[in-house]
Amino acid sequence: MVRQLTKKYRNLTAVNGISFTIKQGEIFGMLGPNGAGKTTTVEILVGLRSADAGEIRVLGFDPAAHKEKLHQKIGVQLQMPALFPRLTVGESLKLHASFYPAPFPVDQVLEWIGLADRVKTQTYKLSGGQLQRLAVGTAMISNGDIIFLDEPTTGLDPQARRQMWAVIGQLKAMGKTIFLTTHYMEEAQYLCDRVAIIDHGSIIALGTPEQLISEHFAEKAIELPQVLAEHKESLLNLPGVTRIQADGDKITLYAAQVEAAIRELIQREAAGVLTLSGLSVRSASLEDVFLKLTGRSMRQ
Repeated sequence: MVRQLTKKYRNLTAVNGISFTIKQGEIFGMLGPNGAGKTTTVEILVGLRSADAGEIRVLGFDPAAHKEKLHQKIGVQLQMPALFPRLTVGESLKLHASFYPAPFPVDQVLEWIGLADRVKTQTYKLSGGQLQRLAVGTAMISNGDIIFLDEPTTGLDPQARRQMWAVIGQLKAMGKTIFLTTHYMEEAQYLCDRVAIIDHGSIIALGTPEQLISEHFAEKAIELPQVLAEHKESLLNLPGVTRIQADGDKITLYAAQVEAAIRELIQREAAGVLTLSGLSVRSASLEDVFLKLTGRSMRQ
């Protein structure tokens, strides 16, 4: 339980009075860009940083007052992990296993994180992606009631990211509660039971991915290449189009009447007004929710 959590650094409010609860056995995601306040929130919840205001309880413990008791019951993967460079992968996991009363077997965790073939490799010889997987493994081995994962798939290639998603899903199936931070929209939408979208230290939306999308969008998204500035405003006159969003080299139209809008677009292409090369139609996503609420993409 988190109520009105606030953390300031001089003139910067990193976390601005946020409140939320996490249900047992769910994957709770905090989704937001770098600098939104995600890591600060995690560090406060696990007792590594003090809050300026607010009430916090994790497994019934106040993290600031009962840090040692809490650490016996949780696993933590931080964005900047502290790993001893001369220890091997296997030694690193054994070391972290020794901190907990009933850890998972080292061999099992090695298989989960895909580093069984690196068990005797010193950590300083690992690639960035391998280091990230090892950091996640040090949290998993805790067998904790809650596993905190701060940007767990940063630095992983798409295949390794999907493999990590499978491991996180497996932990949930085992009854673990998972607190996950990410700036990957697809990751949050795929993994999380509920998502808190955070921006500039404030939670601007909270719910299941499906709830957040349906609450803000009844339309489909039509994506097409950027058009000349003089043609953008006319796109709002397309049948059923409620709004348009320019992002990089593409424009997204949100339309309740997709077929009618596309027919009109085809007619405009035939008249030489615009090109439809690369046009695609999709359902709305968390990326669209973030764009609507903040006016910018996650990448900006």
